[in-house]
Amino acid sequence: PLIGRLMFELPEEMGLIAVAVRQTQGKGRGGNVWLSPVGCALSTLHISIPLHSNLGQRIPFIQHLVSLAVVEAVRSIPGYEDIELRVKWPNDIYYSDLMKIGGVLVNSTLIETTFHILIGFGFNVNNSNPTICINDLIAKFNREEGTELKPLSADCLIARTVTVLERLIEVFQEKGPNGVLPQYYKYWVHSGKRVRLRSEDGPLAWIVGIDDYGYLQVHQEGEGVESVHPDGNSFDMLRNLIVPK
Repeated sequence: PLIGRLMFELPEEMGLIAVAVRQTQGKGRGGNVWLSPVGCALSTLHISIPLHSNLGQRIPFIQHLVSLAVVEAVRSIPGYEDIELRVKWPNDIYYSDLMKIGGVLVNSTLIETTFHILIGFGFNVNNSNPTICINDLIAKFNREEGTELKPLSADCLIARTVTVLERLIEVFQEKGPNGVLPQYYKYWVHSGKRVRLRSEDGPLAWIVGIDDYGYLQVHQEGEGVESVHPDGNSFDMLRNLIVPK
């Protein structure tokens, strides 16, 4: 794409973002197609991360920071703190633990001692099909709580996401994973969840968190804690399975 060529031609201190009204060839993880109807917030963002930095040594964490930034973009607005938007490891945004509402895709290129990162993120703001959207969640909250929260716009949420992401990256660079994990766990869907590994009759394990490199940690009885790499595995929440991709 154009942004992928432009990112090497601009000064390193200059940020770059592309915002799409709709996409016709959206990409997901593992070669999946990402459908992008009108009403979604769709962006590709370029950032530079020094290799010899906290985040440069833990590049898989970026997708978690972006997922968290999307959720925070909504839930840090006064009055919107209890909108049931959550993060799902490794790179999804969910309504509670019920329905996917968005996703993140990160591509990184190392040139000398700098990672050039292209972050694609999309989330459903104002389109009730084919799943649910953030403004549906706000309307539902208003009905249940008697509040009058206004619907949000895609432009506003993209801007807020980028602002929150910048802050999360600063904190991570200063304090490492422990600077952001408490907030991440506050919003993630997995705490204490029991899963099967590899197949429906595979061994039982409990999700305990993510490690210093952003990989999921599971505790298997008698086996201790092990890390699961996102590039080789997907997490099927409907069947509570961690399966090789």
